[in-house]
Amino acid sequence: MRKCSGNQIKFFMAALMVLDHIPHIPGLVPPLWQGIFHALTRCVSMWFAYTAVEGFQYTHSRLHYNLRLLGWGIFMALGNWGIGQLFADKGIHVSNNIFLTLAAGVFLLNVLASPVGFLQSWKPWAQNLVRWVVAAPVLLLGMFLTEGGIVVLPFMLITYFCRNNPKLRNGLYLIFAAFLASSLPGIVGMYDDWATRIDMLLFNSDWLFITVIPFLYLYNGQRGKKTPFTKYFFYVFYPAHLWIIAAISYFVA
Repeated sequence: MRKCSGNQIKFFMAALMVLDHIPHIPGLVPPLWQGIFHALTRCVSMWFAYTAVEGFQYTHSRLHYNLRLLGWGIFMALGNWGIGQLFADKGIHVSNNIFLTLAAGVFLLNVLASPVGFLQSWKPWAQNLVRWVVAAPVLLLGMFLTEGGIVVLPFMLITYFCRNNPKLRNGLYLIFAAFLASSLPGIVGMYDDWATRIDMLLFNSDWLFITVIPFLYLYNGQRGKKTPFTKYFFYVFYPAHLWIIAAISYFVA
């Protein structure tokens, strides 16, 4: 089977991502299809988290890469705030900001994996202790305060530390997915009718992040053509499409 470059998969994921967000436009997508779109798109943020880990490994400056993600996260947060102010009379707002989640993940990798000068003379156990003392609060806060952080951040750690062992990586993905799915019976058991149960299963589908695995094997390991367009496409497309959808929602609400 012919494999795809990172750019090809990135463009596909960007198109798939739109499916998860267009239901915000009132009356456009029937409720059942909203849940199906949500379930189908659980691989999208995982793919961009995977490429963020790759970027961390191959960038010329890990610090600059981290700051770039953080900068775009701050830019999007300001834009989201502006959208909320502009469309406040109809309660339209945008809360998505995967850039901050990815920035938190790359920060964790910087803390746990990047060389730190003053730690070099310390014993390995002491180095690891200091790293985790710094990383643990960021991980816990990031899991609950960033978009999708409860899935994305552990995924990024597994992806990086198992980067040379795909079988172990996939096994940990599956264990993590099983852990997330283990809470579903309690969720759906609260409802008597099957329609509501199916609806809840579709919307509580974080465990479906494992659908990214086939795309990891479809990936040929090459970024593809390197141009300013391919480099910054996602940085621009991600906030732009959400803000456009918010504007459409405002005018049709």
